Amino acid sequence: MTAAHLSPTLLHRYDSAIEYEWLETNGLGGFSSSTVIGTHTRRYHGLFVSSKKPPVDRQVLLSRLDETLHRGTEKWELSTVKYEGAIYPRGYIFQSGFQLGWFPTWTYEVQGIKLKKTICMPHGMDAVVILYELLEAPEPVQLDLRPLLSPRNIHDLTFANPDIDPSVKWDGKTWEVSPYGVGSTLTVSIDSASFEVDPSWYFRFAYSKEEERGMEAIEDLFTYGKFQVTLTPGQTWGMVISGSGAVETSAQALVEAELARRKGLVKQSGITPNWAQRLVLAADQFIAQRGDGRHTVIAGYPWFTDWGRDTMISLPGLCLATGRPEIAKNILQTFCEHISEGMIPNRFPDDGAEPEYNTIDASLWLFVAAYQYVQQTGDKTFGHEVLLPSMEKIINAHIEGTRFGIRMAEDGLLEGGEHGVQLTWMDAKVDDWVVTPRHGKSVEINALWYNAWRIYAQFLKLGNDRDLSMAVSAKARVIKKAFNDAFWNTELDCLYDTISPEGADASIRPNQIFAISLPFQLLPHRRAEAVLKRVEEDLYTPVGLRSLAPSDPQYIGVYIGDRYARDGAYHQGTVWSWLLGPFIDGLVNVRGELGKQQANTVLEALVPHLYQAGMGSVSEIFDGDAPHTPRGCYAQAWGIAEPLRVIHQYQLQPLQNARKTELPRRETYPRTHGRLPIQASKLTLVDL
Repeated sequence: MTAAHLSPTLLHRYDSAIEYEWLETNGLGGFSSSTVIGTHTRRYHGLFVSSKKPPVDRQVLLSRLDETLHRGTEKWELSTVKYEGAIYPRGYIFQSGFQLGWFPTWTYEVQGIKLKKTICMPHGMDAVVILYELLEAPEPVQLDLRPLLSPRNIHDLTFANPDIDPSVKWDGKTWEVSPYGVGSTLTVSIDSASFEVDPSWYFRFAYSKEEERGMEAIEDLFTYGKFQVTLTPGQTWGMVISGSGAVETSAQALVEAELARRKGLVKQSGITPNWAQRLVLAADQFIAQRGDGRHTVIAGYPWFTDWGRDTMISLPGLCLATGRPEIAKNILQTFCEHISEGMIPNRFPDDGAEPEYNTIDASLWLFVAAYQYVQQTGDKTFGHEVLLPSMEKIINAHIEGTRFGIRMAEDGLLEGGEHGVQLTWMDAKVDDWVVTPRHGKSVEINALWYNAWRIYAQFLKLGNDRDLSMAVSAKARVIKKAFNDAFWNTELDCLYDTISPEGADASIRPNQIFAISLPFQLLPHRRAEAVLKRVEEDLYTPVGLRSLAPSDPQYIGVYIGDRYARDGAYHQGTVWSWLLGPFIDGLVNVRGELGKQQANTVLEALVPHLYQAGMGSVSEIFDGDAPHTPRGCYAQAWGIAEPLRVIHQYQLQPLQNARKTELPRRETYPRTHGRLPIQASKLTLVDL
């Protein structure tokens, strides 16, 4: 696997450095995250975010840990904090490196002192580990660590108040506080340190990303005092921060165990090339366990929970492509058990309430995920006993009609939609404004509908019900003909996006790619090539497909501003990373070996982004306009899953021999509403 190194040149430029973020997760919905210089730019950043009802109800128990080095009468503040109107201290000037290897690590250098820090979240533990190693020093040094707390839900902010409990329990090894009683307890397990009590509020921390998003951006944090530890040259010292009580295992042992686990995941996956093994570690960050031990998929960090659509689309890449089919089976089992009126949940709410059923496509994506699971595992028993009955429920409910007017029309196509409801993946809604309603018959929904019938027929064969399988296949042929008759746009030589009672929507959107990307395609070759060409010319970018062609009068090229501005742009030109997977499917399905060569090129163009924004991951969305600045979630499940899936499915080998390299330069664009693309001289990849 490769490690990415950010140079001091980048780290010492505050405005550039705060654009690069890191993420650690614990497989329970909890996480640790900030920028590479430790400056929080989001309310969602936190050194320890604990999931109280895994994987939801996430609480920022520990916002940050400010660090100060002392030697004699000299001191150096290593932290970098943005307050309202000021940046102080500016510890980034002492930062000599940031490396994303098996874990995020930092190095600081000042007057002969070299200090290394590693942050790790052990899998399955409600905890974060911090290790400090004094690499070089002419004499022992003192390290002060001041925890700053914001015990709150990740979506909220904290302000100074008299309700916080300032008392501390400290016995020299275990430090415990409960700012607001049960549910907010934070425990630090530590050795060879002292603690100086000094309860007080720190005011007006400023979060620039929140301000950029038109959100409230100021917060106050509370401190109980500071830890003090003396480090000698060559010494490694650590602390374990937990939301579930004291931890007996040493910090060093926890990190070593987690390192072994991560190496095992990479080996188990069999994924090559070496740079793509980074995707395997990223994939693991999205797989989480519920309180009942079942698995699910976190749609995106830092604010999404588990969504049915995202889970079904992501499952093949996150689980099957990485050699973890047992988790895929577990997830499919869970969603099959939650089928209601022929629909799987669209979302499991963050507060742990009953799931929401308001999507037309999530249930159809289950067919695709189930098909790929059985294809790759040969698990016909699970397919016949669990998946087939679930498919029957879904198909029958959609024939008869289910929620939100979702039903099979007389021509065999699937239609749906009600006023004020968004049902497809283009689901932006602000108050009562549904930005892209797409009521009626949508192109990707009916591509999925056709595939659902074809896959249903395949599964019927598992139960030796060949007569019904043949009848279902015959119905699929009727749907295929109706699809070609209804959706082909002769004038533009591509597919309509939606057919509604008001007429056909000829907007050039990426949804038509699914007619040639899913396991069972709908178009004759000439039409398939025309669709691929249209998407390639009007929608493709190096980081994904635009959601609307730039030539459209409704196109919005920059995703920025308040909630109305952002949601108004969400599917009106904004680039979506996950669509690279279906695009590559289309390349291979339509162009064969030439398409595979082009697919390698497409993936190579994406590689530089793995070390932008959320380093080691793929962002949810990007501006439609160059330089395609990353936006939205800095780590998105399907953005990681789809490259993994196509690499595995088609045995692609982009950048196969990259072992020690500077990243290829992306085209240099003028600066527009965001930073320039990363320059090769500021980041290198080294094979671990």
